[in-house]
Amino acid sequence: MASYLIADSGSTKTDWCLLKKGKKPVRFSTQGINPYLQSKQEIESMLKNELPWDNEKYEADKMSYFGAGAANPEKQAFLEEILVRHFGIKKTEVAGDMVAAARALCGEEKGIVCILGTGSASCYYNGKKIKEQRPSLGYIAGDEGGGNYMGKRILQYYAYGTFDSELTIGFEMRFGNDIKQIINTLYHQPNPNRYLASFVTLLKENRGHYMVENIIEDCLNDFFHTSILKHRNSWNLPLYFSGSVAYEFRDVLQNLCGQYELEIGEVIKSPMDGLIKYYKGLL
Repeated sequence: MASYLIADSGSTKTDWCLLKKGKKPVRFSTQGINPYLQSKQEIESMLKNELPWDNEKYEADKMSYFGAGAANPEKQAFLEEILVRHFGIKKTEVAGDMVAAARALCGEEKGIVCILGTGSASCYYNGKKIKEQRPSLGYIAGDEGGGNYMGKRILQYYAYGTFDSELTIGFEMRFGNDIKQIINTLYHQPNPNRYLASFVTLLKENRGHYMVENIIEDCLNDFFHTSILKHRNSWNLPLYFSGSVAYEFRDVLQNLCGQYELEIGEVIKSPMDGLIKYYKGLL
């Protein structure tokens, strides 16, 4: 195999990398892709505008696309059709984002792999395949510990008057004080999960405030209870984390693992570096 196009897509951002043997990796970035929240036309338009593809300049023999919502066979076929048409790469693999995280973090070792980005997920990886994955209920009914889950809590604390004056002012300076407009954006504009996750900025900017620390710990603790602790192997194998939320609040994850007497492994913001290493071995 002479060249490989790799894509790692969350609901907010997609990282792309073109690998060629003996050449420096070429990296790109676009908006995220989620087949449950975007139509074929929306995805095709985004790719055309943000990642126009020149087959002569960026020739690739095979493509591996990993994404949120891409574990479902029906959605895999839906995405494969779009990707093959746009990139012209007939040998295209489409798989869920959990496969990307597992290959990037564990390689050929066993582990409990967790994703905490806009959404959340976890699985038991046996070094070759995902053998046990917790069901995902998405941003409406699940995604415990993910950015949109934290965003809901932040919005509730603001709207219900739970925040003190410092955090109330901080929220309004960044997101405004028009609740009707916020609700309209949430319920009537595209990508509500991204919008909710954007509120996490308030937590990042106010670390140390007791309400902020409580929200972070409570939301991540919900993820431990609903997902991690459901895996029988979680006490026998290291826990690996990928995603923007996991990386930003890795100190809280470390503390929670200590409380539950679990071993924490590597925590990364994006699987792409690990995927590059993994796929270089296949070139």
